[in-house]
Amino acid sequence: MLRKVHSTKVWIALATLTALLVSSQAQADDSLAELRSQIAEMRREYGERIQALEDRVEAATAAARAAERRAASAEQTAGEAARAPAPPTGSRSANAFNPDISLILQGRYAAFSGEEGHREMPGFLLGEETGIGPEGFSLGESEFVLSANIDDKFYGFFSAAFNQENGESELEVEEAYFQTLALSQGFTLKAGQFFSAIGYQNARHSHTWDFIDQPLAYEAFLNTQFLDPGIQLTWVAPTNLYLELGFEAFSGDSFPAAGAAHGGVGAASVFAKMGGDVGVSSSWKAGLAYLMADPRDRETSGDGVSPLFFTGDSQLLVADFVWKWAPNGNFRERNFIFQAEYLHRYENGSLRLEDPAGPLFGRYRGDQNGFYVQGVYQFMPRWRVGLRYGQLFSDNDVSGLPPTTLDRDGSSPRRISAMLDFSNSEFSRFRLQYSHEAGGLGGNDMVFLQYIMSLGSHGAHQF
Repeated sequence: MLRKVHSTKVWIALATLTALLVSSQAQADDSLAELRSQIAEMRREYGERIQALEDRVEAATAAARAAERRAASAEQTAGEAARAPAPPTGSRSANAFNPDISLILQGRYAAFSGEEGHREMPGFLLGEETGIGPEGFSLGESEFVLSANIDDKFYGFFSAAFNQENGESELEVEEAYFQTLALSQGFTLKAGQFFSAIGYQNARHSHTWDFIDQPLAYEAFLNTQFLDPGIQLTWVAPTNLYLELGFEAFSGDSFPAAGAAHGGVGAASVFAKMGGDVGVSSSWKAGLAYLMADPRDRETSGDGVSPLFFTGDSQLLVADFVWKWAPNGNFRERNFIFQAEYLHRYENGSLRLEDPAGPLFGRYRGDQNGFYVQGVYQFMPRWRVGLRYGQLFSDNDVSGLPPTTLDRDGSSPRRISAMLDFSNSEFSRFRLQYSHEAGGLGGNDMVFLQYIMSLGSHGAHQF
């Protein structure tokens, strides 16, 4: 009996132990399943986080590439804008009533040892604008300027000049043209009335001159500046070195042309300009131009009294060079500008002298040269000094007429000028200039005091 009881207890203990083992195994299995579930959940969460991080990296990379593309596009646009008059605004409504408007005021005081006003240069046929103006106080050439982008394809410019001389006032349109902004392949078209791009000095407005007057060669060959209605087509090459080629056609109403020959296309020019940088402190620009004109009864003064009319061919070759220096490109502190041009004119045709006794006719062949060199140094902020020398040479053949100024070969008119100017800001300038003329110009000594004031918004000037 005792064994039976003992056996029963053993069996009960074994059953209890088995139940406990089964229960523990079940609990272990449940814990393992839960742990596996937690690990799977953690994998899923970390996978989502890693994917999110990868998406953010991909988005950042795409944004960086887009920024690079925008920067490259902006750089290209800036390069194109540097050759255009103004950056496109994209729509006409944005600028139709917000053009750049400016008024340039100029005036002077002059004292001469010789004659004032218009004068003759021995050996040269001159235009009516050649001269040194009156003595004493007078207004210079004041300008009213209006400019704006017409729309995303065109730019417009207008300037009117006001002059007063000997108590008489004159207001005339100077430049009035439109220019394209979006022609492809580096082409630009300009149409209207504008200063020709021949030479370096010709296209510059008077308030940007470094001296109060133009060089002698510009007075003799271009009546100070060549301005005429016409068209201009230019092309800028896609090269690291700046290269521009251009063609112009004009009506031919202005000196050295006259009479608008050939159906109103009496003058044309071709030109090439190139330039570049030398380090960070220097830059240069050089040009070569050829102007052809067909004057018809172009009037000048042959002997200081009787008018002389020329009909024939006029050809002008212009070569120019400019070098600019500023330490590390900072023009505000110090800078130096060297500028030089050479002009050669050949004319051949007939002359008519309106003598009181009746018109006289003859032949004329003129072979003439002129040059100038100048240097302007800004030695400290606001202050500049400048020196310029220019000279002319003529070799003319005149037949069938009494002696005129054209017969006086070898006189070699020349002029030397020195100036000092002060600019309180980019909008105001005062200038003192002394000039001495010789070689058939009477040994004239001239002293000028000049002011230049700019009111309103005015676009940047050319190189």
